[in-house]
Amino acid sequence: MIKLYQYPCYFGMPNASPFCLKLETYLRLANIPYEVHVIHNPRRAPKGKLPFIIDDGAVIADSGFIIEYLKTKYGDPLDAHLTTQQSAEALAIQRMIEEHFYWTLVYSRWIDPNGWGILKKEFFSKMPVMIKTWVPTLIRHKVKRTLRAQGVGLHSSDEIYLLGKADIFAVANLLGNQDFMFGDKPTSIDACCYGFLANCVNVPIPSPLKIFIEKMPELVAYCERVKQIAFQSI
Repeated sequence: MIKLYQYPCYFGMPNASPFCLKLETYLRLANIPYEVHVIHNPRRAPKGKLPFIIDDGAVIADSGFIIEYLKTKYGDPLDAHLTTQQSAEALAIQRMIEEHFYWTLVYSRWIDPNGWGILKKEFFSKMPVMIKTWVPTLIRHKVKRTLRAQGVGLHSSDEIYLLGKADIFAVANLLGNQDFMFGDKPTSIDACCYGFLANCVNVPIPSPLKIFIEKMPELVAYCERVKQIAFQSI
């Protein structure tokens, strides 16, 4: 059976990492059996990030590479029917969500004082006293440097949230009045969108991103549909 290595659960979510939630949602939508192994320190992962899987001795890291591996080995029940154009659109949406929107989500959690106070308590409260006085701050400084190197961190708070809202608005327009991105059945891009949107709207961090999604009932309902199909047994 596939061994899925990911972060522990926080905030009552299947996973508070959008990439981990994306992959686990895909596995469940595709009906691929797996077992979860929790890792707290991502430095133990092959690429220093989570998730990763071990399958018959093969170690695959990065949620995108993992999903492509799973399609090759176990078939492609979610995306095989997509047209070439739809596959291209799905890739464009994925890149927008993972390479751009993600960084605004990171900012809302790790840098914005409103989000940081909640995140710090949830993620680090169980650490030994001797290290939780400095480790959270150290990690936060590292995240801040990464955001600046990526580019998003060079903007003001208002500008960063404008960027994130534009991505959310684009997803809402692409979804339209459909149940899922490409019709009445979920595909792998729905696992991706759910992993990131749910980590805004279903997490108790009062960011402008969360408020913006909550004002779009079609996106809230969309997240709930994906959740009910993928995690109905939880």
